[in-house]
Amino acid sequence: MDFRAGDTQSVGLEFEMQLLDRQSLDLRDGVLPLLEFFPDNPYVKPESIQNTVEVITPVCHSVAEMHAHLTPLVRALQDRCEQLGMALCGAGTHPFSQKLALITPRPRYQAMEQRAGFLMHTQITFATHVHLGMRNGDEAIMLMHRLKPYLPLLIALSANSPYWRGYDTHCASYRHRILAASRSYGVPPSFPDWDAFCRFYNTTRRAGLFQSINDIHWDIRPRPHFGSLEIRVMDVQPTVTEAMALAAFVRALAMFLREQADRTDLPQPLSWWTEKENHYQASLRGLEAPYIHNEAGDARSLLEVWHDVSAAVAPYAVRHGESHYLASLQHTVMNGLGSVRQRKAWRAREDWHEVLTALVAELHNDCQEVPQLMTPA
Repeated sequence: MDFRAGDTQSVGLEFEMQLLDRQSLDLRDGVLPLLEFFPDNPYVKPESIQNTVEVITPVCHSVAEMHAHLTPLVRALQDRCEQLGMALCGAGTHPFSQKLALITPRPRYQAMEQRAGFLMHTQITFATHVHLGMRNGDEAIMLMHRLKPYLPLLIALSANSPYWRGYDTHCASYRHRILAASRSYGVPPSFPDWDAFCRFYNTTRRAGLFQSINDIHWDIRPRPHFGSLEIRVMDVQPTVTEAMALAAFVRALAMFLREQADRTDLPQPLSWWTEKENHYQASLRGLEAPYIHNEAGDARSLLEVWHDVSAAVAPYAVRHGESHYLASLQHTVMNGLGSVRQRKAWRAREDWHEVLTALVAELHNDCQEVPQLMTPA
């Protein structure tokens, strides 16, 4: 399988949003009428389920460029949703909806439904995906291996799905527990090089497990046709600006790992069971989770890991001209990530509508001004 050469400075993003009924604030299967307003727009997409709309960026060379592209696009979607009696919000799960998902009538999604059965109707989750340009397949596999120990940190930083079907799940990111029911989600295997990955892919495809690379839903995966590595582990964010801050962190982290992967004081690849446990704990407890950082079983909190990692990657964010996004992420960590804010909204009145109203308002207010394509001096 050929890997299309990408630009290592390039970045892209996918942002999946919930479609809500404007009155009830329950999920609404409204993507098909919404798409009629955007018949020729390649950046507005359906997902496998009809209560979701996805916006994507073109290949960009800065987070500011992505930000300037996405904000007016989301605002246009908000306007059209209002015309249709809908609203948009950004949360990894819907807090109270009991309905099964309706599958989008496209051949790929219908084939997925045939293979996955009932799971396709229950896995109602929403994510943020970041694409990083890679020179070749070997670089993608190398960086995938180096990024794996950081997946728990990305889960915790993006945690935005504490509620499910009217219950407090006691998780920061319950989205991961939902997706764990399927075979090709979660922590990926490790491969020594691109050829080894291709052998794995060819074997599984011949065995009928996967029809294409798109059927591998790991938390991080190579995308050879795009020339990118796709980081898929993060919950969708309440606002576009918060998604941009995470993208800037991921971009700076990748540059750091290209140059300084031997920093033993920071997360390193560990045994498969350890990586799985760290992943699980992060989805459960967010930044308060214990993080096993060596084979002896020594642990520290993910919040401590965040402080060390953010300090290490800060010079690379400066190099990109994106240190203000990293500062924004730090501010969110200190003042309340998405899951924390959802719980605060619930505690105020113990009313699910208050939680959804706050989420809708956050996304709406964030998109009122188009960010300028510039960085601070």
